[in-house]
Amino acid sequence: MNTDLNFDSLNSYLATAFSCHASQITITQISGGYSNLTFLVETPEQKLILRRPPFGEKIAKAHDMGREFRILESLENAGYSKSPKPILFCEDESVFGAPFFLMEFVDGFILRNKLPIGIDFKEEDFKTLSKNALDCLIELHSLELEDSGLIQLGKPEGYTHRQVEGWSERYFKAKTHELAYMELTAAWLKNNLPEQEIVSFIHNDFKYDNLVLGRDCKTDIQAVLDWEMATVGNPLMDLGTTLAYWAQDNDPQILKMFNLSHLPGNFTRQEVINYYHKKTGLSMDQMTFYYAFGLFKVAVIAQQIFKRYSQGFAQDPRFSALIHVVEAAGKMAQNSIHTQKI
Repeated sequence: MNTDLNFDSLNSYLATAFSCHASQITITQISGGYSNLTFLVETPEQKLILRRPPFGEKIAKAHDMGREFRILESLENAGYSKSPKPILFCEDESVFGAPFFLMEFVDGFILRNKLPIGIDFKEEDFKTLSKNALDCLIELHSLELEDSGLIQLGKPEGYTHRQVEGWSERYFKAKTHELAYMELTAAWLKNNLPEQEIVSFIHNDFKYDNLVLGRDCKTDIQAVLDWEMATVGNPLMDLGTTLAYWAQDNDPQILKMFNLSHLPGNFTRQEVINYYHKKTGLSMDQMTFYYAFGLFKVAVIAQQIFKRYSQGFAQDPRFSALIHVVEAAGKMAQNSIHTQKI
C-alpha cells in the first residue's frame, strides 16, 4: 500500500478554500495519537486542525471523517462548549488520499505520558483536574439529544449488547497472539450483560490526553478532542472506558502510558465512580462489568493498531509494544471480574 501523502494537492485545495496562495499554507503533522492522522494547518488568517484516517485496516465508524464532522456540528448545535468548531469537510479522496475534515485549532497543552516541559502539576492540581475532567464528561452525558440532532448519530436501543458483540468480533478479526485472558473476558461480558440501558451522548475515548488544557490555568479544560467513536448509548459504558484508561500507581507500568492519572493527587478509580454517582445519581452496582468492558475495548484498540503495525501499514515504533498492552489489559479485566474490585 502506498502511504505517501500528496501535500501539493492538499495545498492547492486549501488555497482555493481559504482564498490564498498555496505557498502561504503550512502543514505540519502532529504526533502523539495512536489512531487518525492529525495535522496543523496554518493559513495567513488562522490555524486549523486537519484529521484524516490512518493507513491499513480501518474500524469503519472510528475512521469515518464525515461522521466525526457531523458530530462536531451537532455538538455545536447542542451548545457543548468543549468541542472544537467544525470548519470544512472534504470527501474527495484524490485531494489527500482519503476523506478529511478541518476544525478550529484550540490553543493549550495536552497531558500525554509525561508532563510537558516547564509545566508543574502538584497533587492539588491533579485533584482539581480529576474533578474538572469528570464534570466535563458528566456535562456531555447530560446534553439534550433530540433538538440538537445528536440522537441521529447513534442507535441507543440494544447499545450495550451490540458493543460487546462488536468489540469481540473486532478482537478475533485482529488477533495475532493466543491470549486466554482476552477470550475469557469476551465470553464473560457476553454472559453478564446488564439489564439497565441508559441513553446519553457519549465520547467513548475520554481521558487526559484527549483534553486541551489552558495555558493560563492548567486545570481548565479548553476542549475535548478525538470524537471519532462518539455516539448515543449507555453513559456507563463511556465511564467504563474512562476507568480503563484511569491508571493507578499500582497498575502495570505499560498501562500507565495512556494517562497521567497514576500520579499523586488524582482521584482513584473508586473515587471516580463515587464522584460520578454523586453527580448523576445513577446506580454503580454493575461497574465491574463496565470496567471490564472498558479494559477489553482498550485492549482491542491496541490489538488493531498492533496488527496494522505488524502488516507494515504503520511505522511508529511505539506500536510494537501494544501487544503487551493487550495482554496486561486482558489480565486486569479478569482480575477485576474474579475479585469484583476496580
